[in-house]
Amino acid sequence: MEGNVKQAAETPIFAAELTAYRSLGPKGFRVLLVLTGGICLVHSLFFLSTGAWPIGLFFGLDFLLLYGAFRLNYRSGRAREEIVVSRSNLSIRKFTPAGGMTEHRFNTFWARFFVRRHEEIGIVSMQVTGEGRRTDIGSFLNPDDRESFAKAFRGALATAKQRI
Repeated sequence: MEGNVKQAAETPIFAAELTAYRSLGPKGFRVLLVLTGGICLVHSLFFLSTGAWPIGLFFGLDFLLLYGAFRLNYRSGRAREEIVVSRSNLSIRKFTPAGGMTEHRFNTFWARFFVRRHEEIGIVSMQVTGEGRRTDIGSFLNPDDRESFAKAFRGALATAKQRI
């Protein structure tokens, strides 16, 4: 009987994986690079042929900077968080774009969920605190995703704190 109670306490009530939204997918990224690369190449060749070679080089530099900015954006998009709530444990795993992982564990009973709102924007930050520790969650989410996650997470914490 004791094993069943312990197993029930560890069974996940709620699990979510939070990832950053990117509006431009890989195919769109390739199309954008081909189009901007072609435009930059045509203009660069025109200025090189007219003798204004420094302007032609700047078109190449512009293209490289655009490519670099998008690569950095997609790299930061690999950050994610995994949140698992059971009756006895709240686990938050944060994965960096480089692949590193940090795990935060809270006793579900002592965990508190705080949401900071702005009247025009909506939720601007979400934090879990408990046992003298705190961690931000979902900082990379857009406002609509923050709202839906906050509602679901708050409900999961309330369910987990109810008696078996």
